[in-house]
Amino acid sequence: MEKYGQIVLSLEDSIARIELNRPNVRNAFDDVLIAELTQALEEIAQNEKIRVLILSGRGKVFCAGADLNWMRRMKDFKYEENFEDSLCLARLFHRLYTMPIPTIAKVHGAAIGGGVGLVAASDLVIASASTIFSLSEVRIGLVPACISPYLLKRVNPGMLRGYFLTGTRFSATRAKEIGLVNEVVAVDQLDQTVEKLVENILACGPRALKMAKELLERVPTMEFKESMEYTARVIADLRIGEEGQEGLSAFLEKRKPSWTKGEKSKS
Repeated sequence: MEKYGQIVLSLEDSIARIELNRPNVRNAFDDVLIAELTQALEEIAQNEKIRVLILSGRGKVFCAGADLNWMRRMKDFKYEENFEDSLCLARLFHRLYTMPIPTIAKVHGAAIGGGVGLVAASDLVIASASTIFSLSEVRIGLVPACISPYLLKRVNPGMLRGYFLTGTRFSATRAKEIGLVNEVVAVDQLDQTVEKLVENILACGPRALKMAKELLERVPTMEFKESMEYTARVIADLRIGEEGQEGLSAFLEKRKPSWTKGEKSKS
């Protein structure tokens, strides 16, 4: 286990876990937390042994948005300082969104402002039923700018509009209805549900998962004819690759593939 100042990063076998570790301020963002999260994500992205990331928060809530002391300092920043500070935040969300491995947000208590950004930039989100969400920036004269690209990837703009323009809170059930959350469970089932999801991910081919993320990102931006050739090349490349060959062989031989924990390749 490696400890930063405001997060806890642990690497166990093929699983990485990042816990926001500022429970006294409800895991609120400041410049230090942003820097540490970004650094930890870079470290995980470069570690080829890691196949899945779980992001969570210690204490009573997942993340309560911006830290008040950080906001007091930002209030007196000049434009250039504000821009650089905001760019660091934008880079954090982009790094999380573009991770080469599946990412899971385990959410409880509350996700406010930038905390919702961490949720939106994750691949899969499991939330406890009591979690409260809010995009409250407009209530203090700001907007959810840096997190908006990722919210708009997950949530229909028409549904999102009301929360952007009012800052009202909404429930985990509503978050699931609009597509922000994948699954809502009782708080005492949160860990078990996430671990089962991790188990399912680890049963899948690591390269296939990386390519699945690429498909989800690239295909929606392509013209239909372009997507036909691109997707055909992707599947052809995977079929002849080492992982695809092993997966097909394992399926035909009715055994587990070599990337499954505890299993050895028989080919």
